[in-house]
Amino acid sequence: MSLKNKKILLGITGSISAYKAAYLSRLLVKEGAEVQVIMTAFAAEFITPLTMSTLSQHPVKMSTHDKKTGEWSSHVEMGNWADLLLIAPASLNTMGKMAHGIADNLLVTTYMAAKCPVIIAPAMDLDMYKHPANIENMNMLKARGCHFIEPGEGELASGLCGKGRLAEPEIIIQELNDFFQQKQALKKKTFLVTAGPTYEKIDPVRFVGNFSSGKMGFAIAEKLAKNGADVILITGPTVLSAQHQSIQRLDVTSASEMYDACMQYFPNVDVAIMSAAVADFTPVTLDDEKIKRGKENQNIQLVPTKDIAAELGKIKKKSQLLIGFALETNNETQNASEKIKKKNLDFIVLNSLKDEGAGFNLNTNKVSIIDKSGEIIKFKLKSKNEVASDIVNKIVNDIKTIK
Repeated sequence: MSLKNKKILLGITGSISAYKAAYLSRLLVKEGAEVQVIMTAFAAEFITPLTMSTLSQHPVKMSTHDKKTGEWSSHVEMGNWADLLLIAPASLNTMGKMAHGIADNLLVTTYMAAKCPVIIAPAMDLDMYKHPANIENMNMLKARGCHFIEPGEGELASGLCGKGRLAEPEIIIQELNDFFQQKQALKKKTFLVTAGPTYEKIDPVRFVGNFSSGKMGFAIAEKLAKNGADVILITGPTVLSAQHQSIQRLDVTSASEMYDACMQYFPNVDVAIMSAAVADFTPVTLDDEKIKRGKENQNIQLVPTKDIAAELGKIKKKSQLLIGFALETNNETQNASEKIKKKNLDFIVLNSLKDEGAGFNLNTNKVSIIDKSGEIIKFKLKSKNEVASDIVNKIVNDIKTIK
């Protein structure tokens, strides 16, 4: 049981689905988890703290200060204690507070202080769930790394029929098991991730480059680190910061510098993910002084840079995985598929500039994953954090097949 000895904070909010939290808490304890329940005041109108205290085997926390006993509940200590913060059910109101930093109760205050992963299971009426404000809040939380368990569809308390029911406790338990199994699969694994653009200098103030922001590579690095991996992040120029302590960041500027760094670190990693937008060409010469404007045309001779993924593919061991990225504008699937064999990749992540919301310098992406067997998995437009999760899920499945 992957939940055995896991410390889980179970947040319960004001939803009629709160009654399911009783069974959920019982299942968590049965799975061997230690459960500490935090309830909002509205949650207590649907299910009693006594019920949840009995089933979780711990007194329920509802406020920072218990007026009867004088006991102080530290949101910081709880946030540090937990292996996971699970909010089920999560109401529209609570998710809105989480998204906008309105920490007016113990649950949201604990969320703001928590260093552990956060999983949210929403529950509300159909129209509330689909409201643009709620969609925007959920997207904000996803972009910050929160995981979501999709609500189920069916008859709702309002009498409407549609999406909004809290996922059944058995489904939530399975999601948690899958989550912790993924963390176990990546534990003690070392990843090399490339990110961002490269700048190929023309003179001291100009360069040949591209519009890559590095957001996709950084999202992948953070997702891997949060799931227990050690990550070597080799990044071109970007304003982004690596947050997780398990990420070792190396800054480079040019394609040749990124090549040298990758060749140095690749032999000692388990998986390499080549998500950087490396320049395909670099100037033959670098002027020592700024090129002055003139009346005549300037010609800059370019030569191809080294194909880093292809070079790594030549030295890849059977015990390693090598993942490539392809940004295409025409014959997308064919061009990407050809790169898998040519570069000895295990799979390639394809995105097209033809897809609205995909490409450089955006918070969203729409990708397809093509593996070396020819199987294609297509995904809808998602935040780059969610895309990173899809890529990591694929890696977790593939890493089980190598020795």
